[in-house]
Amino acid sequence: MTNLTTLPRASVTEATLSRHLREVAIRAARSVQPYLVNAFRSPMVIDTKRDFHDVVTVHDKETEKRLIDFILCEVPDSSILGEEGGATGQGSIHWYIDPIDGTANFARGQGFWCVSIGAVVEGEIIAGAVLDPVADLTFSADAEGAWLGSAPLRSRSTPRESDAILITGYPVERDFRSDGREAALDHFGTLVEAFSTLRRPGSSALSICSVAAGWCDAAAGFGVNPWDVTAAILILKQARGTYMPLALHKPPATPDFACPGYVALGEGANYPTLMNVARLVSETRAKAAK
Repeated sequence: MTNLTTLPRASVTEATLSRHLREVAIRAARSVQPYLVNAFRSPMVIDTKRDFHDVVTVHDKETEKRLIDFILCEVPDSSILGEEGGATGQGSIHWYIDPIDGTANFARGQGFWCVSIGAVVEGEIIAGAVLDPVADLTFSADAEGAWLGSAPLRSRSTPRESDAILITGYPVERDFRSDGREAALDHFGTLVEAFSTLRRPGSSALSICSVAAGWCDAAAGFGVNPWDVTAAILILKQARGTYMPLALHKPPATPDFACPGYVALGEGANYPTLMNVARLVSETRAKAAK
């Protein structure tokens, strides 16, 4: 197979490159699936990073190393930003990878976690894959569409909040520090009252992919990183959903995958309560940043 990334960029169409990088992302994620499935629900040491809310295992680090090795072998013109090891490489194709999005679930035996791999060229997300190793589901997208396995993916949401399922991790302890405990809990209560069901499963990438698949109606987060959401953003958009980035404390021109907040909606959603809570959180954090 010809390595498209070694050819002159002008000789490769965006669609062809996008399709190639999607295939690389899928194969990279699949390459670590046996290792992760074998490690899941086995005895493991759980460490922490920033605080006891932010856990990590040896499997996060080992999986990230394997993914980096795989991608650099397949696409030498790459630079990779991973959650655990920081930046690797100097190439023009930028990858954002989360070896285990939902580490707290993985570490304790809960089956809602995934591998997330997204590719960005000249500031635009052009390919991505999110693998749920436990359920053996692969979400992916490129310039031509989005898929669950080999089946085209299409989002769909119920029009009214009172009938809708919302996935959000908000608030967590850092949101108490940013927004104030009372305000954050008030926002949460408002969402609980407005939506039919609210869930907190613990993986941004899988939550957004669930919206893309039509398995829930909306997702929202106010403390995400590029490796959490890059692949899922493209999957949702190509499934005809809507991704609304929230800059929060960052400049308004920040790329959507680098924004720390988001609202993800399936096609047909109209959720004013959710959008109002997102606006209030955004205003509070923008004011604090000034």
